[in-house]
Amino acid sequence: MGFVMDGLDAEDYDRSYDDRDLLRRILSYFRPKLGSMLLVAVMIVLVSATQAAMPLLASWGVDAIADGTIADVGWRITAGLLLAGALGWLFTFVRQWYSARVTGDVVLRLREDAFDAVLERDLSFYDETPSGKIVSRVTSDTDDFATVSTLTMDLISQVLMVGFVTVLLFLRSVELALLTLLMVPVVVGIALLFRRLARISTRTAQRSLSRVNANLQETMGGIAVAKNFRQERQVYDEFRPINQQSYRVTLRQGFVFSAIFPVLFLVAGLATVALVQLGGTSVLGGGLSAGDWYLFLQGVSLFWFPLTSIAAFWSQFQQGLSASERVFALIDAQPRVVQTDARVPGRLAGRIEFQNVTFGYDAASPVLRDFDLLIGAGESVALVGHTGAGKSTLSKLITRFYEFQEGRLLIDGHDIRTLSLGHYRRQIGAVPQAPFLFSGTVADNIRYPRPDAGDEEVVAAAAAVGGGDWVDALPQGLLTDVGEHGRALSMGQRQLVALARLLIQDPAIVVLDEATASVDPLTEAQIQEGLDVVLAGRTSIVIAHRLSTIEHVDRIIVLDHGQIVEEGDHAMLLARGGRYCQVYNTYFRHQSPHYRAGSGFVAVGD
Repeated sequence: MGFVMDGLDAEDYDRSYDDRDLLRRILSYFRPKLGSMLLVAVMIVLVSATQAAMPLLASWGVDAIADGTIADVGWRITAGLLLAGALGWLFTFVRQWYSARVTGDVVLRLREDAFDAVLERDLSFYDETPSGKIVSRVTSDTDDFATVSTLTMDLISQVLMVGFVTVLLFLRSVELALLTLLMVPVVVGIALLFRRLARISTRTAQRSLSRVNANLQETMGGIAVAKNFRQERQVYDEFRPINQQSYRVTLRQGFVFSAIFPVLFLVAGLATVALVQLGGTSVLGGGLSAGDWYLFLQGVSLFWFPLTSIAAFWSQFQQGLSASERVFALIDAQPRVVQTDARVPGRLAGRIEFQNVTFGYDAASPVLRDFDLLIGAGESVALVGHTGAGKSTLSKLITRFYEFQEGRLLIDGHDIRTLSLGHYRRQIGAVPQAPFLFSGTVADNIRYPRPDAGDEEVVAAAAAVGGGDWVDALPQGLLTDVGEHGRALSMGQRQLVALARLLIQDPAIVVLDEATASVDPLTEAQIQEGLDVVLAGRTSIVIAHRLSTIEHVDRIIVLDHGQIVEEGDHAMLLARGGRYCQVYNTYFRHQSPHYRAGSGFVAVGD
């Protein structure tokens, strides 16, 4: 069975809750709907009463036929049956209407809590968890949570029905009623045997579905790459075993749930045969009337169906509990970025100081160890180094996306752990190498950091970046729709939108993962002009990929395996002929206007 379970392990943040804790947590979501729940409970009682009344009225009719009095009471019995049926329909409608409203409101609140938890998670959470699996918990599992409330309503209704029917059975024949009740422990015992197996199979099925969602999400995100390399068949071949695994797991879950009812109905059927035999004998012996016997048989049929439903309830209930468990685990996941205080900083000057900072994405393999660095307020710093040197890591710590294990990181002399993250990040502007744009217009994306920004501010920000000429090239100017992820715009246009967005934000500290790395020379010139505007008077940390950026910064920091090996300006570091010179020859020299192909490496400046 190992191949069925491959890849279906729990996530690192998953946890187990016992049924009592889960039910207590679930009830906390229903508590604000207590008034509607009480109305539903009243409707359930009335529905159960009308359902129990119908076989009683029918038994009176049978006795009236046997006594020859049907002509006198027949119309009353018929009217009673019609009234019971009509009232039952009305009570059922009211019950289902309010049940649906309560369930919808509860699922809405749960989904909002789950989505809020997703927004509160650290970036490390998204590094370790495929986005498709997160989406599955917020959507599919919250839908499955509705099963809990629906089954709870059904359970209450079935319990009341069994109560009413039991009273009727005892009123007609204590002996037969006791015989019927003897079968109750047998039916319940069989159902509970399925309970653990149902919980395990349901949890596994939900994990397999989230794995399918994760694969689909990744495929849709990289569909352009797959088509470019003509790898559609490989993508399909990768999806097929994941989908087949989900099929096998879901099929096994279906077998578990399908097996319980035939077993329960077999037991109920055997018990009913025994009761028919004993009841018929009692009627022939004069111990029961024909009407009472008919009532008893109808009562037993009404008794067995709710009883088997109640018994099977715990097996089906596991699907809702398992979904609840997964959603609550997402909500309860502990953040790694932990603030010790929530001090609200004023306008930051932008002084950044690393003091003996040790950090690793995996704590056992530190990227930075006892790292020290001081960046003055308003200073522009470029970080250079080979891949894996720690450049992006420094930017992620400054933006407080990751928690460092040791040391201190000070912002204007304040420990970054003591600042309100919301207020602090409003003063941190970040532009990645491939900026993300949300669906909407160019103006909507520029206004994103400050939704209250006026049209004049948006126009001014766009005009300040690259002279604003790039806006004229857009089909509808600032009202141009950017498409999903900004795909309707070129990479350079997306960068210019991101820089304009940064101007609207007006941050004190700017972090750039080189905004000119993937654009043509003309767009690079526009972006560089925009950078001059964006960086003016602000502390800036630039992960450098372009010579044009390095030449304009105040200081260059050369990193190697998480350590600073050199620092200074461009000319001084080139003249020194050290590690920066090696990095320059590898990554930047060909960008120089003095570069000639085949001229070999240089040891000093051009």
